[in-house]
Amino acid sequence: MASEKNLKVKKDLVSEINSKLDTASTVLLVDYQGMSVLELNNLRQSLKSTGSDLKVYNNTLASIAFKEKDIKLDDYMTGPNAYIFSKDIIEPIKIVSEAAKKNENLTIKAGYINGEFADTKTIGEYASIPSYEGLLTMFAGGLIEHVRNLSIALNLYAEKLENGGNE
Repeated sequence: MASEKNLKVKKDLVSEINSKLDTASTVLLVDYQGMSVLELNNLRQSLKSTGSDLKVYNNTLASIAFKEKDIKLDDYMTGPNAYIFSKDIIEPIKIVSEAAKKNENLTIKAGYINGEFADTKTIGEYASIPSYEGLLTMFAGGLIEHVRNLSIALNLYAEKLENGGNE
């Protein structure tokens, strides 16, 4: 039978996972088997820059916490897994997807995004969304085109008025 001390540690870990789930918009489950400690630490640091957190938990304890939050990832919780928790939706997905392209030992298994299950296809679609700065640039480009077209039209109208409107 497990000692009181071990039970307390396990309950604390389940509580820690639950508190991370309460604040996370994105939860990713990744297989990191075969990655070196250095590679995993580099990924952890990259994620930390976006306010994301990569943790390795015992699958049984994570499963208990997920069941309490009605998150169904049990089918994917085999082997060594790392769990990524983030308030941001897009950036951690982009970082992990890029890292997985560079490192064949890193595999995204599944996740929960805004409270909904996300399979690898859905996660891949999120990863292809441009960054916030990229979206702003696209938006600004669209606005500039309308302003340019308006200025051309006003210029043509002004020229027409200068020529007496006979054209």
